[in-house]
Parts: sequence; structure tokens; C-alpha cells
Amino acid sequence: MEVQETRVQTDRVLTIPNLLSMGRLVGVPLFLWLILWPAFGGPKNDGWALLILALSGVSDYLDGKLARRWGQISRVGQLLDPLADRLYVLSTLIGLTWREFLPWWVTAILVARELFIASLLPILNKHGYGPLQTSFLGKAATFNLMYAFPLLLLGGIDSWIARPAEVVSWAFIWWGTTLYWWSAILYAVQARQIIKRATAGSASTA
Repeated sequence: MEVQETRVQTDRVLTIPNLLSMGRLVGVPLFLWLILWPAFGGPKNDGWALLILALSGVSDYLDGKLARRWGQISRVGQLLDPLADRLYVLSTLIGLTWREFLPWWVTAILVARELFIASLLPILNKHGYGPLQTSFLGKAATFNLMYAFPLLLLGGIDSWIARPAEVVSWAFIWWGTTLYWWSAILYAVQARQIIKRATAGSASTA
């Protein structure tokens, strides 16, 4: 399996795709504040939290699509997009678990995946490599979770749509969690192949 590197097409920072990723980063603390405020005696703002989740999911879809269409793939964007995705997922896990929308064991499975990926980064760095590019499978997993979380929050709001939303959200959660771990395993395989080639190259020049 070869690692696919997306070619950088621009050095610009202030592009529309990058601004969308930055907006998603700004939404992380705002979402946490809204979803956790009731746990500390504040009013419930689940509707606004739901809106931020929905907008984050839309921006995640648009930033990559627009970057490719407009030739605005940048090094900054390649760093911002996966960072925004991970912070978004982690902040949502914290908020929804704290409010008991999401069982702790589901959160543990997803957080374990992030720790697994993080454990590979020092090994790659030791051999002179940074984080690998996010795979299509990883983006698909994030896409599923980004749609699952707003639906799960909607399922906790007292309305006629609550039950259907909860059922659909759990379908997205199970599928997204499976893809999330599958992409992590493929990431580890890619990292192993890179390190193996680097080690073989060093041995041949010694």
C-alpha cells in the first residue's frame, strides 16, 4: 500500500478552504461552552450547540472540495483540516459524554483510537517523517461521526423527531467507529512500510 501525498498547489494562507477550517476550530470551544453550560447551572442551549455541530459538518465537507476545485490545496490546509477534525471529534465526545447523551464506553473506544494514532507519531518523527496525510477512509469515518453527533443531540431534544434521529445517529456512530478504527490500522500499516523503507535505505548507504 503506497502513501498518497496530495500535491501542494498554493502557499497562500487566507484561502476560503483554510478559513472554513479555522472557523471549525473556533467552533470547538464555543460548542463546548454551549453544551456544558447546563451542567454548571446555566441555561440549556442545545439548539445552538446543534447548529454549530451541523455547520461544522458542512464546513468539513466544503473545505476539501473547494480546495481541490479551486486549486487551493496548501500546506497550512493540510495541517488545519485534520487538526480541526480531531479537535471537533474530541470536544464533541467530551460534551456529549458529560451530558450523558453518549455512553462513556463509546467515548473510550474513540479516544483509544486517537491515542493509538498519537503513539505512532513519535516513531515517524524519529525517522524524519511528520504525520501522514488523512486517508479517504479516515475522512469517511469523520464524516459519519460528524453527522452522528448532531443527530444524537437532536435525539435528546423533546420533539417528534427525537426517536428517528436517535436511531439514525446510532447507525452513523457504529459505522463511523468501525471506519475510524479501520483507518487507524491502515495508518499503522502505512507507517510501518515507510519506516521499513527508510531503515532499508539507511542500511544500504551505510
